[in-house]
Formats: sequence, structure tokens, C-alpha cells
Amino acid sequence: MDINTLRGIATILAMLAFIGITVWAYSSYKKKDFDEAALLPFADEPDEAEKPYNEKKPSEKNDARSSKQ
Repeated sequence: MDINTLRGIATILAMLAFIGITVWAYSSYKKKDFDEAALLPFADEPDEAEKPYNEKKPSEKNDARSSKQ
């Protein structure tokens, strides 16, 4: 077995991996999961969006006061 045979085998394995990933990505079995993931950038977090950036959580405020005493 020479280097060219190994290169051919590696090429075939890479091609099969590519085809396998492509079939997996476009299968209808995963469509619901991918559609849900596609909408993640548009999901809002209303609790975090309403708070000012520098406001601490109530638990952090209590910890800060208790450590000073």
C-alpha cells in the first residue's frame, strides 16, 4: 500500500463524512430543532432588558451589606 492509496481512502472517507453531515442537516427529522435554533437570536429576555446595566441583583446587594458588618 503506497501513499496514493492512503490518499484515496482519506478522500473517500472525507466525502462520505460530508455526505453524511449534509443528509443529517437537511433531514426532516431535525427540522423542528433547527427551526427553533434559528429563532434564538430574536428571543428576548425581558427581565434582563429592563434592568440598568450597573444594577446588581438583590442577592448581591445583601451579600455586600452582610460582608461589611
